[in-house]
Amino acid sequence: MKKIFLAAALLSVTLVSGVELELSGSVVSDNQKMMTSRYMGYVKRMMVSEGDIVKTGQLLYEIDSKEIEAAERQVDLAISQARLALQMNRSQLDNVRLNLARYKRLFEKKMVSKYELEQLELGEKNMVDMVEIAQEQVNQALAKKDEVLNQYNYLKITAPNDGVIVDKRLNEGEMAIPGMPAVVLTDLSHLRVTAEISETDLKFIDLKKEVAVTIPSLAFETTGKIVSIIPSSNPMTHKFKIKMDFDAKGRPVYPGMYAKVVIKSDWKENGTK
Repeated sequence: MKKIFLAAALLSVTLVSGVELELSGSVVSDNQKMMTSRYMGYVKRMMVSEGDIVKTGQLLYEIDSKEIEAAERQVDLAISQARLALQMNRSQLDNVRLNLARYKRLFEKKMVSKYELEQLELGEKNMVDMVEIAQEQVNQALAKKDEVLNQYNYLKITAPNDGVIVDKRLNEGEMAIPGMPAVVLTDLSHLRVTAEISETDLKFIDLKKEVAVTIPSLAFETTGKIVSIIPSSNPMTHKFKIKMDFDAKGRPVYPGMYAKVVIKSDWKENGTK
């Protein structure tokens, strides 16, 4: 009778078990940038090396300007030709207007026909149109010059934010190709810890849960918080990736450092936490 009563009591009571998970992780940056140039050219100057800490706006590398210089020479030639055409059209318009004024005086004296006067008036209108077209061509050539000159700004690649150079893939004299990274910049102000957790242990965690983070190489302990649980599990290991924010407390923490994560949970058998 006592055994039956005890079993019933155990079934009616919610069992609580303390769970402690210890995970191996690593420090990563959530803001890593592949720095590349907009134009093709040989690297003229490489100002950084792997491991260098850089500041916002600092020059990383510079590529040569031969292609842009050639484009600038072509634009300068186009500007000269357009200005010459404008000058010639204006000169012709001045001549037409002088003749028109003379023909108007002669027409008043009935010394020329109305047809001849109208032909000159039509010629004046045509020359005005040609001057406007030539002026527009000059404006377009000048705008193209500004566009080409603006390209010089893209020859110097600077750091968009503070960070550390974690990879350098080009050296001076090598060809920089648009879209191909030359250096990789990692932001040290957006560090997180990543770790993998077994599918069967997902029930012990949730977003915003506090965790204990240790970086053994620095003998540094701090607290963190789970900020994301990557829903795509590895089909071979059935593990999920989790990311955690943590307080570096001003310590020199860098991407790639080994981190240990301890997650404590009071998990109940009925599936609640």
